Amino acid sequence: MYLLRKDTALNFIDFVGQSAFFVLVFFILSLLYIIIFQYNGLYRINIIITRASHLVHIMKAIYYGALNIVLISLLIEPANVLDSQLIIFVSILIVIPALYLFRAEILRYILIRFSGTSFKRNVIIVGDGKAGKMLATKLMYENPIGLNILGFVDNDKKLNEEVVIGKKVIGNLNNLEEIIDRYDVDELLIAVDDEDNEKVLEVIDLCKSLKISVRVTSELFNIVSRKLSTEKYADIPVIDVSSHYNNAITLGMKRTFDLVASTIALVLLSPVMLVITTLIKVTSSGSILFKQTRVGKHGKTFQFYKFRSMTNIDGEDEDRKKLMLDFMNNENGDADTKIINNRRVTWIGNLIRKSSLDELPQLFNVLRGEMSLVGPRPCLPYEYENYDDWQKRRVSVIPGCTGVWQVWGRSSVSFKESVVLDLYYINNMSPWFDLQLIYQTIPAMLTARGAK
Repeated sequence: MYLLRKDTALNFIDFVGQSAFFVLVFFILSLLYIIIFQYNGLYRINIIITRASHLVHIMKAIYYGALNIVLISLLIEPANVLDSQLIIFVSILIVIPALYLFRAEILRYILIRFSGTSFKRNVIIVGDGKAGKMLATKLMYENPIGLNILGFVDNDKKLNEEVVIGKKVIGNLNNLEEIIDRYDVDELLIAVDDEDNEKVLEVIDLCKSLKISVRVTSELFNIVSRKLSTEKYADIPVIDVSSHYNNAITLGMKRTFDLVASTIALVLLSPVMLVITTLIKVTSSGSILFKQTRVGKHGKTFQFYKFRSMTNIDGEDEDRKKLMLDFMNNENGDADTKIINNRRVTWIGNLIRKSSLDELPQLFNVLRGEMSLVGPRPCLPYEYENYDDWQKRRVSVIPGCTGVWQVWGRSSVSFKESVVLDLYYINNMSPWFDLQLIYQTIPAMLTARGAK
């Protein structure tokens, strides 16, 4: 669209050679659109094959993309990006029909047309209870994406015992690797009814070690499908729990990004931090920073920094400790994850808490390697001591300044839900995922969504 307005001759070589700045902006905006498309689920098969849902997601993505272009144009010289707001409107009129034609018609046709041949995937369902039977039955009668159900894997039923019509038990968890090789399995679908959360996670760990695609449908992960647009098989939400990224290279990239980004953030935000420091000092007595012992990776403790937002912070808050422990044991899941004595919060403390500006000193924790920019939030020692075994999995990685439950719920999610969201992040950890969460953290902070 920019070329149509600026260069009627469409001399692409000359245009690029004379407008290096435009090429840079084009690259940044393209990357931004990829992130927006990913966030809106436009790379998920269940969205691509559904025309109505696909069109809605395209329109949402284009709207957010156009909004970001306008915001970027306000931050830099507007004439270099937009000489008229009309270009956005005309682009939308061209882009939406073009994307719909290519994605919702042509790409959809290709996927469905070849789903029975080149796109066909051999699938085994782990678990033959109610969840497994329901998933298998729906996929047998509603399966436009080419999933071929080979059978079930379960430890409680005999070999070759029929579970649903035509689908039998083909083995147990102990010989799962042999089954995968024998039947040329492409994907495992875990549908375990067991209410023991640790057992569900053990099954996931076992399946992940086999280096093939693993997805799970479980009540334990319901919070993920409510907060995030997940893939669906026959309208049943499935969560990808395959470990593709948690390796030395990925962790090295993550640490490098943490160092560079936190250094830049400290430089850019130093005026803001100076103002907050001054306001805290002149409005209440006490130290500027709040220091607290927190639990990091593998249970190792460290000193955690925040701007002080309360008065009388010395000593252990026994009331808060009791309330937090009661909340952790609460199965109703309707309480907040933050338990705060509002009478102790100062006026500047209330402001920086709602905007999460009190968290800025944690950038120093990031520089020291005690925290990452993205990861599960570090817990208090007494909280860690009262974790169930399955909940202690959240300390298997370096804790972060922001994470999935800060972006998708903050204080509006229950304790159990926050743990599940952290486990989802650990299973899907990647530099790409981190960039998405950092991108989504900014509007969550600006709108104080779910903050206390």
